[in-house]
Amino acid sequence: MLAGLGIDCLSGMQQDAVQTLGHHDNGVLLAPTGSGKTVAFLLPLTARLDSGDDLPQALVLSPTRELSQQTFGVWQAMKTHIRISCLHGGRPAMEEHRQMNAWKPQALVGTPGRVLDHLQKGNFPIHHLRHLVIDEYDKMLELKFQDELLAIVRLLDGLKTHVLVSATDSPSIATFPPFVRHRPIVLDYSRRGKDVLPESVRHHLVLSPQKDKLETLRLLLSGFRGKPAVVYVGFREAVERIGTYLKNQGYAVSLFHGGLEQEDRERALYLFKGGAANVLVSTDLSARGMDIRSLRHVVHYHLPMKEEDYFHRCGRTGRWDDEGDSFVLIGPDEKEPSYAGVTFAPFIPMTSPLPPVRPDWTLLYIGRGKKDKIGKGDVVGFLCKQGGAVAEDIGSIDVRDRYVYVAVRRGRCQHILSQCAHEKIKKMRTRIELVHMDK
Repeated sequence: MLAGLGIDCLSGMQQDAVQTLGHHDNGVLLAPTGSGKTVAFLLPLTARLDSGDDLPQALVLSPTRELSQQTFGVWQAMKTHIRISCLHGGRPAMEEHRQMNAWKPQALVGTPGRVLDHLQKGNFPIHHLRHLVIDEYDKMLELKFQDELLAIVRLLDGLKTHVLVSATDSPSIATFPPFVRHRPIVLDYSRRGKDVLPESVRHHLVLSPQKDKLETLRLLLSGFRGKPAVVYVGFREAVERIGTYLKNQGYAVSLFHGGLEQEDRERALYLFKGGAANVLVSTDLSARGMDIRSLRHVVHYHLPMKEEDYFHRCGRTGRWDDEGDSFVLIGPDEKEPSYAGVTFAPFIPMTSPLPPVRPDWTLLYIGRGKKDKIGKGDVVGFLCKQGGAVAEDIGSIDVRDRYVYVAVRRGRCQHILSQCAHEKIKKMRTRIELVHMDK
C-alpha cells in the first residue's frame, strides 16, 4: 500500500499509530501538520475493513471539501481492495446518492454537513458502519461543527471504534461523547515550538519600508526565480487585491479562498499543483491538508491570527525530507512575531525586480472522466497517440468524475492541442482546451 504513495517506510509516529489504533477501539492521535497523519490512521482503519462486505463499514470526516478530497485521494493511491466514496458540498447530493447506489462503497470520506444530510435522508445503509475517524478535530471545533458531529454520532449507534485526529490538543476531546464512557488511548506527538516543524524549515523576517507591502512581496518573489510559493493573507479581499497586483506584474498566480465557487477553488489548486501557476495567494483555508511535494517557499503577507496557525502554514513546506523557507513580511507599524521555539533570521530581498519566470507547465482540460471509464493510462495514451506527446511532455494528471486536468510542457502545449482537436478518447468525442488563470 505504501508504494502508491511513494513512501519506502513509515515514520516512528506512523508505526506507533498503526500498532496502537489497530488494537484499540477508541483512540486520539495528536501530531503536527506535515507528519503524515492521514496515512497513520488510514492504514489501521483499512486493516479493520472487510472487502467482501458490500455495505459501508467506515466513515472519515474532514472539515473541508479539499481535505476530504485529499484523504480520498490518499486512500485511493494506497491501492487497497476497498471501494470508497467522497461526499461533500459543491455538487448535487442526489448525484452522490446515485453514485453510492451503483458503486456500493465500503468506506466513506466526507464533510460533516453533507454526510449528515445523507444520513438524515437515509441515502446509505448504516447497520454495518462500525468505524468513525474525525480528522482535523481542532479545525472542526474552529469551524463550529460540534452540532453536526454530535448528530452524526447519535445516528450511528452501531459504531465500535472512534478515532480523533488533531494537530493540537483540546479540552473538548475528553468530553467527546463516546470517550466519556470509554476513555481513549492517546498518542501525543503534538509538540510546540521548533519541534513542531522539522529543522529543514528555516524562518526569515523581511522588513518592508512601506505599510503596503506589495513591492516588498514582488522583490521577494522575484528572487525565487519561478520556484513555487504560497502567499498567505488574512482576508478574502486581500487575496483578490494581491493576486491582481501580481498578475499585472506578470506572475502566474492562482487565487484560493472560501468565497470562490468549488469549481474555481479546485481549478486554482490544480493550476498550482500541476506547475502551471508558480504562486498561490491564499487565506488560511489551504494551511491544512494541502500536500504539494517540493514546495520550498511559504510567505506570510499578513501575520496569522494565532500562533498555531503559523505552524500550520509552515507545515506546507519542508515535507518528506524536503527543505523549506518561511518568510514573514513586517511593515513599519508591525512588530516582529514571537513564536515558541522559532528564531527569525533577517532576510533582505532583491533591490530591483527581475522579470517573472514563466512556469514550465500549462494545464489542459479534457471533458471526460471516471464516469466515462477514463483513467490516467487512457489520458497518457490519448495525448501520445493523438497529440504526438512523449512521456516527458506530460506531468501530473488528476482524473475527476466528469473531467481530467493534466499538466503539459509549455513549449509543447499548442502542438498537442492542435493535434488532439476533434480527436476521440476511447472512441468518445471530448472537449480539450487550455485552462486559463482567469477562467
